[in-house]
Amino acid sequence: MFGNKKRGGRFNNAISVDQFDFLDQSHEVARLWVEDGGGATCIIQPENLEMPEMYGMLMVDSIRHGARAYAQAQDISEAEALNRIWAGLDAERNRNTTDLDTVQNYQKPD
Repeated sequence: MFGNKKRGGRFNNAISVDQFDFLDQSHEVARLWVEDGGGATCIIQPENLEMPEMYGMLMVDSIRHGARAYAQAQDISEAEALNRIWAGLDAERNRNTTDLDTVQNYQKPD
């Protein structure tokens, strides 16, 4: 399922963003990880987004960017990639494949 690309940093399979200077004024709000043949890990920092609706808007933007990335990487149309991403999202919304297991309860920063 996954390539063996080592990207460096603390986590060997992390996406390197060190080269993107435009992120200097940005706030990280989420990290998404998936294990080969296993589950997903989602780390969310809600204090960096004013309202839950903003997180939803960010997810839709992410899906649209994902469709463009898949279209380029897999030589398919952006519309096909987007439809397939939405199909996966709808499948998960209709029947969660895993239960949520909270690693740590969220605590507001001081």
